[in-house]
This record gives sequence, structure tokens and C-alpha cells, in this order.
Amino acid sequence: MVADKGKKLKIEERDDEESLDDIDESIYLTIEKLQDLQDELEKVNEEACEKILEVEQKYSEIRRPVYIKREEVIKAIPDFWSTAFLSHPSIDEFLRPEDQKVFEYLSSLEVEDFKDVKSGYSITFNFKPNPYFEDTKLLKTYFFPENEITKVTGTTIKWKKGMDITKDVNHEKKGSKRPYVDDRRSFFCWFSDTKPDDIVEVSDSEGWVAPSLHVGDIIKEDLWPNPLKYYSCGSDEEDSGENEDEDEDVDESDVDGTEDENGDEEDDT
Repeated sequence: MVADKGKKLKIEERDDEESLDDIDESIYLTIEKLQDLQDELEKVNEEACEKILEVEQKYSEIRRPVYIKREEVIKAIPDFWSTAFLSHPSIDEFLRPEDQKVFEYLSSLEVEDFKDVKSGYSITFNFKPNPYFEDTKLLKTYFFPENEITKVTGTTIKWKKGMDITKDVNHEKKGSKRPYVDDRRSFFCWFSDTKPDDIVEVSDSEGWVAPSLHVGDIIKEDLWPNPLKYYSCGSDEEDSGENEDEDEDVDESDVDGTEDENGDEEDDT
């Protein structure tokens, strides 16, 4: 009887082992099928990318003459590009007071994809003659070689003597004569950055710093397609500021008029 029980246990253990082997083999075969499907999806995705690229290349050429016409219209609007650039909230975060003063001389902005679209793009900043640097154009270019690290180039700015704002600049806080140094980098340092991971950083209210989009991406993907949106924001702010000044002038004149009336009444008595 005991021998029968031992024999039964051995048979059960052997059946369990065979069952596990069957399960392992079943899972292995299933994973192979899954891998085949993933490979098939990868081929579909590659084909989709090729088709999407063809569409992007086609419409990049269609957009080009429209951008040229748009620039002709923009020329009739004073300070259009400087207003739009300075009013973009993501860009404004990284502009020191000195940067803002320089960008008041920005006359136009151009973003151009390379002909095949996928291999890179360039951003050209055109400036009016200014007291800061000799250049009339500042260029930033991104190259995306296939299977290689992204390459970035930028203009080496020819600063006029004593006007290089990329160096530390002392400021004077309101209500205090004690100078302080703005520890943010000047935006113009971006032109000399040549690292592929050239990213801007965003600080929240708690001082936490997080990576954000490339500055180039912000300009190319957001500002360039619709600068009117940001120009309108900037012009609206200027209008509201002028209206506030007018309201203050009206309030002061009302007070003066009231005082005159009171003075006349006192004289009559």
C-alpha cells in the first residue's frame, strides 16, 4: 500500500513536470507569434513614415510661396516680428532685460526646412542696425544626419566694444541702489550652443527645474507658423497700458476740477 502511494506520487510529479514543459513551450510559441506581429507592425510604421515624409515635403513646397507673400504683408506693420517674438510666453521666460532691448531691433524672422525636410532646418534672425553688434543676420541651423548625432551650428556674434550682453551685467533693483547679477544666461548664448541636447529649462513656482522644448522647436513649430497670434497679444498689452495712462490722466483732471469748484464756492461765501 505504501509502495503504491509512493509510485502514485512519482507519477504525479512527472505529470506536473511534463505539464510545465508544455506550458513553457506554449508560451514560447506564443511569444514568437507576437514577435512576428510586432515585426509586421514595424514595417507598416516604416511605410507610414515614408508616406508622411512625402506629404510633408510636398506641402513644404506649397507653403513656401505663401510665407513669402506673408512676409511682404508683414513689412507694412511696424515692429511686427520684435513684438511677436517678445510676446511669446515660452520665449519671454528666457529673455533678460538686456535681451529684450536687443530684440527691439529685430526686423524679420525666417524659418526654412531643408529641401528633403527630414535632414534639418535653419532659423535666420534679421536685425536693423543697432548699437550692440555688427551682424545684420544671426543664424541657427540644425542638421539631422541619418543614423548620426544631431549637429548644431550658430553665428559667432560680432559684439561692438563694451556691448557684449552675454557677459554678467549688473542691475539696480527698484527701491535699492545695490547692484545684483541676473544669473540667467543671455538668450544670445543660444547662438553659440552646439550641443544636440541644447534644451531650455523651465522653473516652476517651487524652484523645480524641468527640461522643455528646444528653443529652435518653439520658434519653428509655434511662433513661425502663426506669429500674428503673439503679435496680437503684444499689441493688446500696449493698448491696455495706454488706456490705463489715459484713465489716470482723466482721474487727475477730475480731481483738479472738483478742487476748483470747491474753491469757487468758498470765494462766493
